[in-house]
Amino acid sequence: MPLTFAERPQRVVTLDQTSTETLLALGLADRMAGTSNLKTRVAPQFAADYRRVKVLSPGLLTSEQLRAANPDFVVASFADQFTRDRVGTREELHELGVPTFVSAVDCPTGDDSPFDRLHQDYRTLGRIFGVTERAERLIAEQQKAIGKARSLRARNRPTVLWLYSVFNDVPYVAGGIGIPAAMSEILGVRNAFDDVGQQWPEVSWEQIAAREPDVIVVGDLSERGAPGDSAEEKIAQIRQHPVMSRLDAVRHNRFVTVSGIELDPSVRSHNALTEVAQALADMPALAGDTSR
Repeated sequence: MPLTFAERPQRVVTLDQTSTETLLALGLADRMAGTSNLKTRVAPQFAADYRRVKVLSPGLLTSEQLRAANPDFVVASFADQFTRDRVGTREELHELGVPTFVSAVDCPTGDDSPFDRLHQDYRTLGRIFGVTERAERLIAEQQKAIGKARSLRARNRPTVLWLYSVFNDVPYVAGGIGIPAAMSEILGVRNAFDDVGQQWPEVSWEQIAAREPDVIVVGDLSERGAPGDSAEEKIAQIRQHPVMSRLDAVRHNRFVTVSGIELDPSVRSHNALTEVAQALADMPALAGDTSR
């Protein structure tokens, strides 16, 4: 959807944490009329600026709350956040004179990676707000982190399981189309469920064991507060499982814990990439398979 502006936006509202942190990373706190839908604590580097922005709703925003904020621009990570039963459709808002933006991550084209799409977001928003230099610095910083991770690529392609969450004893793992798949390519590892064309498919513990992952990356979602969300709980559950507990990765403690929010595309995803890259390089059992 083409965007036109009579002037730079001054009262932007974000519909999710990823969009909020992207704007904060671009130094736009003073242009934000409100945020919503916070899933976890804002990253420490954004905390001071975040406290300057009004929280319109801790959860999903309603159309009434959005209109009360009198925005001149609305930013979201996903198109499905613009529905009649939430803030209204994009068409409805545009008719009211309020442009909307959806992340390129939700609109993939060609073979570009989720990291490429995130960088496209920064450039686009940088042009809209007139902060192109800030956007390019952010991209350069993240590209540097990606380059460092790529320099630690594993030689013999160990298999990595990316475990996001466990709900009612059902594990949700990275499939072949999310950002962990892109991380796997950068790191030179094999994503255990790369053949599944979903972002976070539901699988069984037995299916995981059959893939025999060499390393298990565990997303920590402890701040979300649901039973089993913390990395510690997930690892304990794996150690107690009659099949999973027999895996070499479990017996040799080849676990890597990262922030769960960083396993979804966001301005923080390069942090998880860097942490996993270094953890793999530091694992004694895998050190011989890693180029430094």
